[in-house]
Amino acid sequence: MAKIPVEINKEYEIRISSLGSSGEGVGRMEGFTVFVTGGLPGELVRVRIGEVKKSYASGRLLKVLEASPDRVEPKCPIYKECGGCQLQHLSYEGQLKVKQQQVKDAMERIGHQKDLPVLPVLGAENPWNYRNKVAFPVGREKGRTIIGCFAQGSHKIIDASNCLIQDELNNEAINAVREVVEKLGIPVYDEDRHTGIMRHVVARTGINGQLMVVLVTAVKELRREKEIVKMLRSRLPKMVSLQQNIQTYRNNVILGRETKLLWGRPTIKAKLGKFLFNVSARSFFQVNTKQAEVLYDKALEFAQLTGKETVIDAYCGTGTISLYLAQKARKVYGVEIVSPAIKDAEKNARENNVRNAEFIVGDCTKVMPRLYKQGVRPDVVVVDPPRAGCTQQVLETFANMQPQRIVYVSCNPATLARDIEILDGLGYKAEKVQPVDMFSHSSHVENICLLKIK
Repeated sequence: MAKIPVEINKEYEIRISSLGSSGEGVGRMEGFTVFVTGGLPGELVRVRIGEVKKSYASGRLLKVLEASPDRVEPKCPIYKECGGCQLQHLSYEGQLKVKQQQVKDAMERIGHQKDLPVLPVLGAENPWNYRNKVAFPVGREKGRTIIGCFAQGSHKIIDASNCLIQDELNNEAINAVREVVEKLGIPVYDEDRHTGIMRHVVARTGINGQLMVVLVTAVKELRREKEIVKMLRSRLPKMVSLQQNIQTYRNNVILGRETKLLWGRPTIKAKLGKFLFNVSARSFFQVNTKQAEVLYDKALEFAQLTGKETVIDAYCGTGTISLYLAQKARKVYGVEIVSPAIKDAEKNARENNVRNAEFIVGDCTKVMPRLYKQGVRPDVVVVDPPRAGCTQQVLETFANMQPQRIVYVSCNPATLARDIEILDGLGYKAEKVQPVDMFSHSSHVENICLLKIK
């Protein structure tokens, strides 16, 4: 076995060659991989090694000896402590270049797609204050209430009063809740002891500045409920919905199953393109509304619809992509295993007067063969799975229906690349990948891939 060339607590000069999946710099010492948080491609950095494993080490950046031309000073004063963003020290143009390269590398290394075109990333007009949803933990520090992001790789809360990637209304909501919890002395949840009341604050913004605030509690009874409602209403004039979500379990899941309306409406309205959607406390909705429109417009373009096609939207959620596709398709079938999401999808279709979309609850590996037996022949299959991607069985189900095109939307380049290789073996060739920057200043990148039957 080769000798590991680095030791814990020792300092080394390392050249950073690329970025890892979490935005950390990746360099090599005598061929041995070293991860350096804060390092950028092309930079020479001095590093103190903090962890050594068999195949890699990680270290703390002590000094940048040769800086990248794309290095910038982060705008956020708590950026170095907070784990919410990973790339604020990289210029926005630099972020887009790096994300394109990450997708290219995944396609070649994992998907073995040497000549697959990966297009330049579609960036945001404004990469700041874009998030329409915040979910921050609540804690105590030095005798005062704090609400903010967890520090990277830990459960230490970094108090945040003005998160620069959040909609400003969400920041107002967080600051108002912090003040009210402190003034009324509401006990804060302690995850080690499993005691206290206030666990998280979730805030969502919709059209015309509509604001929803959700107080996530560890108990059913919210102490001083009427006073909380009154104080938050006076501090947040744009709030139209105040809810309590009850999460009694001892785990890291933010929202529990039970939600109680404390005041106002149960939902707010959000808009994507020409469509309006009802957004509830627990429903999924893209956190970057403007870039979601860019993403869905591109999915519609890749689907190449003329008005005659039958489309299946697997993992359709609350029907956002389905409604977009229905604009230019003859018929759209949305399939989703989560029953409440299908109810939302049906309601969204009714309220937007979309009559050529049908929604079905169930596992697409069972629903799609059933549709095939009933004579449904999709021209296009659109899929937007979770980060883990699709199972082999799901991909085989798509291929067995022999659509002309598959439009694959993915938030994880690695699983997208893996699934492209599997689909290649099932008779589908990837034509191109379009990355879209949905999460500016973070290491994540959304992608759309067009695959055609061979």
